[in-house]
Amino acid sequence: MSHPKKDLSRRDFLQASLAVAAGTLALPAYSSARLSLPLGVCAPYEKAALLKDLGYDFVEENVGRFLLPEADEAYSQNRQKLAAGLPVRSYISFFPGSLKSVGPTTHHEAILQRADKALQRAKECGSKNIVFGSGGSRAIPDGFDRETAKKQHIELCRKMAPLAEKHGVTLAVEPLNRGETNFINSLADGVEIIQAVQNPWFKLQCDIYHMLKEDEKPEEIVRFKEFIVHCHIAEKAKRTAPGIAGDDFRPYFRALKKINYKGGLSLECNWTNFDEEVKRGIDVLKKQLSEV
Repeated sequence: MSHPKKDLSRRDFLQASLAVAAGTLALPAYSSARLSLPLGVCAPYEKAALLKDLGYDFVEENVGRFLLPEADEAYSQNRQKLAAGLPVRSYISFFPGSLKSVGPTTHHEAILQRADKALQRAKECGSKNIVFGSGGSRAIPDGFDRETAKKQHIELCRKMAPLAEKHGVTLAVEPLNRGETNFINSLADGVEIIQAVQNPWFKLQCDIYHMLKEDEKPEEIVRFKEFIVHCHIAEKAKRTAPGIAGDDFRPYFRALKKINYKGGLSLECNWTNFDEEVKRGIDVLKKQLSEV
């Protein structure tokens, strides 16, 4: 006597097995966090082929190097490289410390001009966001009133956010540790500026390295979940790539998993041997992500 349900189950199993062997059916994820995080590296685009071979999903480039080189022709050449390589999802080094957003002398107009062009070109390149760190620019000079500096920075950001909206590229405010700047040093500090600006294209960058340096707990990620659009990572002591010192990032990954984070995660590190360390880095990240 035939047993249709058993036959159907056996047939489905065989079809699924063949599909897996052919690479047309994805196996169930060992961890949803592992599969939900596109992984990238802050690096020159010349490293894109290596990163692609290693399994990375994107490159994170430098605004000055990739979007705003000295000649427009160089930018055009950079853009052409994207046709067959990894996407550039995001950018660092928004503007240099010589362009001041706070203090007795500010350069808001020059910053806005640079921002407009960078955001336009990021859109042309199909990128999602630009990280708004620029710690030297926002560093408050000794003796300068802190509240005045905060008002200056918010004023600039309120003018900059509509540019991000116009071009459809998110600006991600990046808190930095106090060894790099003395203003906006925690996720809470970043959110204070974001809430003052009130623009959906002006969001938060979560850098786990800076969080570690500031002893910021993973719970802060959960607290500010609605604002986070992009993440960076490196080991605490010397900003090395994951796997060099052996830092355990799983508490922070558990927080990202809890908020159902779907943005990118980039290695922004100090490198001794890039090719070797970037390979170890992705292996360590994938292993730790799979364990949360």
